[in-house]
Amino acid sequence: MEIEVTVNGVVRGVEVRPHETLLALLRDRLGLRGAKNGCSEGECGACTVLLDGAPIDACIYPAAACAGRSVTTVEGLAPPDGELTALQRAFVDSGAVQCGFCTPGLLMTLHALLAERAAPSEAEVRRAIVGNICRCTGYAHVVDAVAQAVGARR
Repeated sequence: MEIEVTVNGVVRGVEVRPHETLLALLRDRLGLRGAKNGCSEGECGACTVLLDGAPIDACIYPAAACAGRSVTTVEGLAPPDGELTALQRAFVDSGAVQCGFCTPGLLMTLHALLAERAAPSEAEVRRAIVGNICRCTGYAHVVDAVAQAVGARR
């Protein structure tokens, strides 16, 4: 089936297979490898992307259901000048990036949170990332990064 989907601001016409996931489309056919395949069950958050601004697990989301919609991947977060966003910079500066496997999913989840709430509380940050598994950071550095990014915006 042929669909049109906007990926990181670019309208794309793509042929999707009946059971193809959004993650497979992004990684295997569009070459956007930021979202990771961690569990293939929608449990770990490594594949999180934004669909019309809301975080979803791309590993279980049908590619065909993206017709006429907008997908943002971690590759689409940075502005055209190539600078890191305040959140990305805060992840680096606070040590929230360790092995890096979970980082794209966490960034996407937290980007959506910050778009909804300019200055979320620590509890709100922790609630937002409940679907993102990170085995390296213990989450403290991730929470610190959000606070740092919020402070940078002021």
